[in-house]
Amino acid sequence: MWATASPPTNRLLVGGWAVAAVLWSALMYVLPGQETVPFHFIWIGLALVYGFTRWRLTGMVTALVLVTAVTGYILCHHAAQGYIGWEETAEVPLMASLFGVMVWHVNRRNLAVGQVKRLAEAEHRRLEVQQLFVRLASHELRTPITVARGYTELVRATHDDAATLEDTEVVLDELDKLTRITQRLVTLMQLEEPYPLCSTDLDQELLRIAHRWEPTADRRWSVRSDIGTGMVNPERLEAALDCLIENSVKFTGPGDRIEIVGRRDASGWEVQVADGGTGMTAEEAAAVGTWAPRGRTATGTGLGLAIVHSVVHALGGQVEIETAEGCGTTVTLSVPTGPTDATTPMIPAQRTPATVLAP
Repeated sequence: MWATASPPTNRLLVGGWAVAAVLWSALMYVLPGQETVPFHFIWIGLALVYGFTRWRLTGMVTALVLVTAVTGYILCHHAAQGYIGWEETAEVPLMASLFGVMVWHVNRRNLAVGQVKRLAEAEHRRLEVQQLFVRLASHELRTPITVARGYTELVRATHDDAATLEDTEVVLDELDKLTRITQRLVTLMQLEEPYPLCSTDLDQELLRIAHRWEPTADRRWSVRSDIGTGMVNPERLEAALDCLIENSVKFTGPGDRIEIVGRRDASGWEVQVADGGTGMTAEEAAAVGTWAPRGRTATGTGLGLAIVHSVVHALGGQVEIETAEGCGTTVTLSVPTGPTDATTPMIPAQRTPATVLAP
């Protein structure tokens, strides 16, 4: 068998070409002076079959030698009898050379495709291992963090000297950071998984999220929204806004403003989270604008903004940051209006007027 182990279709193609090649060779022999058409059909058929099937090297060489020998003998025989000129026999080595060049290019293509497949498989395995590591690490970190927090709070409860309280406060603060990082790692992994969208009252959703944060920090909270309903996943939207609000709380102080504003226009809807905090330098803004966690930065790990970008990008939107050092930061999530996927579960919601929380 010339072709390598292959499906029946490949064997059928090779067998069909072999039968056709015998018939075309017979026509070449019995039609002296009219060999051109069957001659080229033999070589075209060989090239097509080789392109659609995978051959062993020995099978390809055998086929090439047989076709060259048979067609060459017929043309030389007809030239010797005076039916054609001897110059026409030059087509045999020319066609063999052309087929050899084609074989070389096909093999190069197959090698390139095989290398790409191997690289893709290696990258896929690497991502799987990376995701598994993050999931396991995030899961395994929760227990020691909880235990460490419990012992630290126990020390604080049994000691009232200022040095111990100050030291344990630092430990609790670092444990809080570890907890947030762990949760964000889990969130980033979950963002890679498909999730359904539903029709959501975004005005009420923004108000609910702000209500959750209001008791955590002494800020001047404000929510204004007239978006109405939109196709989102409420959990993912909440995760993105939580990251932005947490950053605003981190870089503001008591009495500073934190505003959440929702708007809609003909092109879509947008949500802005603005604060009157310390803001960022141009270098810091450029760093977080890459939307990829690249190690610890001056403002954190970068995981929060990576989550925000993933959520908004999945909705076909974009994220913009306006900031200046000492003048606060405004992050805008813009989502265009688009057709609804027919397979997306629809949950009707009523449009509500703009809402305001804590002037």
